[in-house]
Amino acid sequence: MKKIAVFCGSSLGFNEVYKNDAVKLGNYFAENNIGLVYGGGKIGMMGILADTIIEKKGEVIGVIPGLLKHAEVAHTNITEMIVTKTMSKRKVKISKLVDGYIALPGGFGTLDEIFEALTLNQLGIEQKPIGILNTNCFFNHLIKQLDVMVTEGYLKQSNKEMLIISDSIENLISKMFSYKAPEITKVINKVVS
Repeated sequence: MKKIAVFCGSSLGFNEVYKNDAVKLGNYFAENNIGLVYGGGKIGMMGILADTIIEKKGEVIGVIPGLLKHAEVAHTNITEMIVTKTMSKRKVKISKLVDGYIALPGGFGTLDEIFEALTLNQLGIEQKPIGILNTNCFFNHLIKQLDVMVTEGYLKQSNKEMLIISDSIENLISKMFSYKAPEITKVINKVVS
């Protein structure tokens, strides 16, 4: 994997442990020549991650929709900034640039982006590894909800297993490098007129 998209918050949260893991992930990317593709922000987890990689002379590509590109949010010291017209075009652009995805703690946007990546994999549109760095058990309730979805028949176990989960950066990336996408059975519906 040469480039990985990282989805994370524009906030640092209330616990220093989240910021610390963002710094560790940034150092890992820089030390292992993995380029970061992210939302283009200079604040919160996004800013910490980008700043860490830039300080180590790593590659950082921001993809930001025009409506968010103002001085308070957009990072001005990264390798490349790509501006898109909409949030949906941002996700498409990120998808074209990366070999995999990681979610760090964040809010609605983080969940939206990681679930879009999972949906693309589920449909066989992509076959890229998707990971969650479960710092401080942040995603435990989300993981439990996925189990409920399997139990209640709304999610196949094999699709749930597309999500790689670890609380260790090294373990997560190792699992992502060895990821093999499941066989997808495509169903074609015929339209009857």
